Formats: sequence, C-alpha cells, structure tokens
Amino acid sequence: MTPSDVVGLLGAGAAFGLAAGLSPGPLLALVVSQTVRHGPREGLKVAMAPLITDAPIVLLSVLVLSRLESDAVLGIIALAGGAFVAYLAIESLRTTRLAVGDEGSAPRSWRQGATVNALSPHPYLFWITVGAPILLAAAANGPVGPAAFLVGFYACLVGSKVAVALAVGASRGALTGGAYPWIMRALGAVLAVFAVLLVREGLVLLGIVGP
Repeated sequence: MTPSDVVGLLGAGAAFGLAAGLSPGPLLALVVSQTVRHGPREGLKVAMAPLITDAPIVLLSVLVLSRLESDAVLGIIALAGGAFVAYLAIESLRTTRLAVGDEGSAPRSWRQGATVNALSPHPYLFWITVGAPILLAAAANGPVGPAAFLVGFYACLVGSKVAVALAVGASRGALTGGAYPWIMRALGAVLAVFAVLLVREGLVLLGIVGP
C-alpha cells in the first residue's frame, strides 16, 4: 500500500467520522444536554461512548462480511451503503441548527452515552454497509490501511463531540449559531461524493457497469 493510499484512507475515515460526530442525533443531543446541565466533564464522558460500544459492532461486521465471497452480495451491500451515506448527506445538507435535547437530569453520563450509542441504528448501518467493506478492502494490502481508516474515523468522531462539549461548556451558543449549518452542509457535500463512489462500486460488483 502506497503512502497516498494510506493518506486517502485516513482522510476518508476522518470525513466519515467528522460527519457522524457533528450530525444531529441522540448522542450529540446527549453531549450537549449533559454539558449544559452538569458541565463539560459530563459531556466529555458521553463523547467517549463510541470507544466503549463500537468495538463489538466493528468486529462482528468485519467477521460477517469476511465470510461473504459473492460479488453480487457485496454489490448489494455497497449499494445499501451508498444509499445510507446519501441519506446522511441529505440530512447534513438540510441541517439548520443544533438542537439541545433533554435526556434526563441525573448525570450517569458513561451509562447514558453507552446506552444511547448502542441502541442507535446508525453505527450498525454504517459498519455493515460502509465501514467493514472499506476495512476488508484495505486489509488486502496489509494492516496499515485499516488502521489509518480507524484512526481517522474515531479521532474525528470522538474529537468532534469533545469539541462540541468544550464549546458548549464555554458558551452555550457557540455551535448553535450560523457557522454550524454551513459546516454540516460542507460535510454533506463530501458525503454525497462518497455515496456516488459506493454506488458505482456496487454497480461494478453486480456487473452492471465496467470497472
């Protein structure tokens, strides 16, 4: 694997992680809510939740897909991944503001964050349709590529939520103003490109278009 391939995987992981980290959803709402109610320390605990709950999801997704040898099945999965990423892109492009949710008054941030993330369908959908296929394809050329993707993904996934907690802790309106929608729209455009690439890969695997 060339250095440019590694950088590409690192960048892809970072783009997906940043989009997932900043997209409105139950976990981000809980980060904001816990920070507003109990201070940045509790928000930071929630931000770390994916590091606790995602490992089994990633391992199971990779294990299942590694046993599939049918190009047709992999093509369908790639198309499903493209559709899911397109959905994320549309949601990002439609973002208007960051809403502060009410997730309860007791801190218990570790437990609440892990529960919310484990019960959200997004990690499962992402890893089975997008993340695991990328990891398996990269693994054909050694462990560096998959490691780069994972580092980029989780550094930006967790890092963006940490940034939200710190910003909200410093000023409640820091990320609820005009800059946030534009950040999300830019990420939405990046995700739209990835969606197109995934759809094309699925069509290639299904033999509908040429490589």
